[in-house]
Amino acid sequence: MNNRELLTSSYDFTLPKKLIATHPTTPRDSAKLLVYDREKDKISHVKFSDLEKFIPQNCALIFNDTKVIKARLFGKKESGGKIELLLNRAINAHDINVYIRGKVKTALKILFTKDFKEDLVAEVKELLDDGSRVVNFFSNGRLLRFEELLPILDKIGHVPLPPYIQREDNREDESEYQSVFAKKEGAVAAPTASLHFTKEQHERVCKNFVHAFVTLHVGSGTFKPIECDTITEHPMHSEYYAISDSAKKIIDSGIPLLSVGTTSTRTIEFYARSKTQKGEANLFLHPNNRPLRVNHLLTNFHLPKSTLLMLVASFVGLEKTQELYKAAIENEYRFYSYGDAMLIL
Repeated sequence: MNNRELLTSSYDFTLPKKLIATHPTTPRDSAKLLVYDREKDKISHVKFSDLEKFIPQNCALIFNDTKVIKARLFGKKESGGKIELLLNRAINAHDINVYIRGKVKTALKILFTKDFKEDLVAEVKELLDDGSRVVNFFSNGRLLRFEELLPILDKIGHVPLPPYIQREDNREDESEYQSVFAKKEGAVAAPTASLHFTKEQHERVCKNFVHAFVTLHVGSGTFKPIECDTITEHPMHSEYYAISDSAKKIIDSGIPLLSVGTTSTRTIEFYARSKTQKGEANLFLHPNNRPLRVNHLLTNFHLPKSTLLMLVASFVGLEKTQELYKAAIENEYRFYSYGDAMLIL
């Protein structure tokens, strides 16, 4: 451990704009896969379809089965001004944490356009210091529970593509910005390492390896860069998680684990420390807080100065992370949510 590993500036890098993936790879498993074997200190460049050749025979895979909701809404104030709202997370049955573009006040009502019989109104309940807002949603004057809101979002909402994609969502994103095993609605960002699996490959992997599912509803905080000078000063965002009984049994067993994505990793590692199967996870993994339970990591390539990049460094250290990212850039890997993948063994 050295002081450089705790400096936010150490996790900055320059990425050529052409390497930011703005559209999904088709087919999914044709994406590139960088494999780093820590024991041999060896880097291999293959295709994601080759993944099974590299999975250690004696390990179990843990997937995140969260499902992305259409969390981006376009509406207007009662005065007529246009407004954009992004759901972040459900605080409880009725209170929803959101981000709203533009200035708003408490008690403001936001009206959403519709092409079906129900109307949808959001009322601002609270303004939080971090820039987010707490709202309640109403339909035909009735206060909605979060689970009642979801089918309405599916009709009028938009896929919440990450800000760096810089384009409007389309019909393709409705299926491609979702894993083939997505099941439990609640995420506003995809667990992106999962996006590379085709239905056939996922079924094959599950047939040949011990596996289980956890749920972590990814919030928009996952994209937030660290703004303080020292990474340990960063207030980590929290996200709802739940660990199935089958996943608990596998995690408790001591079998080596391959975590599919940073979200599965945070969930497993939070459980390893708390021993609670569901709740709010706010674990920040970095070189000064390394994994206790996960042995191998499958992940994408992440934003500079992001907690996700620091999570990668918690497995291999800062210098090796920098080396792997340099190799990925030199070999023109595609970065971020729709980008290529990396396997750390």
